[in-house]
Amino acid sequence: MAQRDVKEGFVSNLNGTSLGEVALGSFLAPVCLINRAFILVFYYQAKGTLPLPLPLISHLLLDFSVVVLPLVLSCTVLSSILVQVIVCLSFISACVFCYICRTSFQSSALQLQKIVGTFLQSHVQFKQVPFVTLFRVFVNVKTAISILAVDFSVFPRRYAKTETYGTGVMDFGVGAFVFANALVSPEARRRGISGSKMSHVTKQILSVWPLVALGIARLVSIKMTGYHEHVTEYGIHWNFFFTLAIVRVLASALLVVIPAGQLWLFALLISGSYQFALETSDLKSFLMHNNDREKDFLHGNKEGIFSILGYVAIYLTGVQIGLYVMQPRAQVKDCLKMLFFLCLGSLLLYTTLFACQTLLEPVSRRSANLPFVVWSVAQSLFFMSCLGLADLVILFSKGASHCHFLPSSMNFQETSIDSLTSRKRVEMERLCLIQAVSRNQLVFFLLANLLTGVTNSLVDTLGCSTSFSVCILLSYMLMNCLVIFGLHVCGITAKFW
Repeated sequence: MAQRDVKEGFVSNLNGTSLGEVALGSFLAPVCLINRAFILVFYYQAKGTLPLPLPLISHLLLDFSVVVLPLVLSCTVLSSILVQVIVCLSFISACVFCYICRTSFQSSALQLQKIVGTFLQSHVQFKQVPFVTLFRVFVNVKTAISILAVDFSVFPRRYAKTETYGTGVMDFGVGAFVFANALVSPEARRRGISGSKMSHVTKQILSVWPLVALGIARLVSIKMTGYHEHVTEYGIHWNFFFTLAIVRVLASALLVVIPAGQLWLFALLISGSYQFALETSDLKSFLMHNNDREKDFLHGNKEGIFSILGYVAIYLTGVQIGLYVMQPRAQVKDCLKMLFFLCLGSLLLYTTLFACQTLLEPVSRRSANLPFVVWSVAQSLFFMSCLGLADLVILFSKGASHCHFLPSSMNFQETSIDSLTSRKRVEMERLCLIQAVSRNQLVFFLLANLLTGVTNSLVDTLGCSTSFSVCILLSYMLMNCLVIFGLHVCGITAKFW
């Protein structure tokens, strides 16, 4: 059997993992984020200054070791003890948090209730939208890890994309990527339409040319090099770049006519109607039948074409959530209230998901059915809530330690900021790997795809030992981070449109 066929078989006919295990993974990134902040707070309390010595090297290595390294290990050698890893890291975070609070408030007579009350009443300001930046960055980073790791035997098969039905970690990654793009869309940021509605739609069509170009480039390169591909993901000629482009255009066309407050209703209408068609017609059997791909373009790319309906529903819901998250909020308690409603929304959607899977059919990324749409949004809201809670913990630590230039989505509102604090804050953001990925997310994603192809061409991924596989994955992620960090430090933002 040819090497290409072996690799295709390795990622085929998989059934995913449980909903609980996917949700469990949502805790790891926030805990890593908190630990990174606590290390910087510790150093600041000990030395009275930041950044670290040899800042370019030390901060990159710190972010990579504390944030990226655990994510790589959690989906490889530590995947079987993920619960223990998260519990241990959370315990360390809790101990450090208690230590910071004790050392910061030991000379004060304030009661804990008054301290918390003062914190909740504190006014905050945002340079970036709270939690959204973190969500988009971590979805991108986890995607970058998974697209290469899936080709190694050290990556658990239950995390890979499922064949027909099931919930793999990578299945969620696809839905989360679309949801993340919707959160920061022009519509979610309340940017008004300039000119006529038709000219706005035309502008959106022209703006997706980089995605179309990338989709064509990926298609041509795969066909010319004989690179392995799993056709039941999107089809023979289709790929995720085409899906992203078309979803963006279709959603933009719908958004010029749909009232902002009713987006969730239209998302439900689209996904519900699509599910009704799956249940009452031959569409489901057509999508799942895999022996008719040579007939025409529609048969060859049916998964990619019909799944657009599900992704449009996810996108519209993401815009609706973005409109809510981006509302102005002045106090910490307002942010906490927002997190509560995000958690409540996630809980309600998970309840709906269980009903859908009982009464209709299981989650299917292949068809992007109604259960997949509900699951993608529910899990995205839960992940955002976890990251939001982590951001509030970091904000509290900033106030307790008086380390006001610690990188985070939120800062306490200050009437006047001295020039030294302002310079330190800018410098710390310049040295932050998360800010670097956020600045050039598309470049990071493209670089990850490119290096994935190069690695597969040079390395027999299925024949690698466990230790060598992990070393390759870490080297690959370090290369990604080095390039994106270098662009950030140099102040370069790559724009394709």
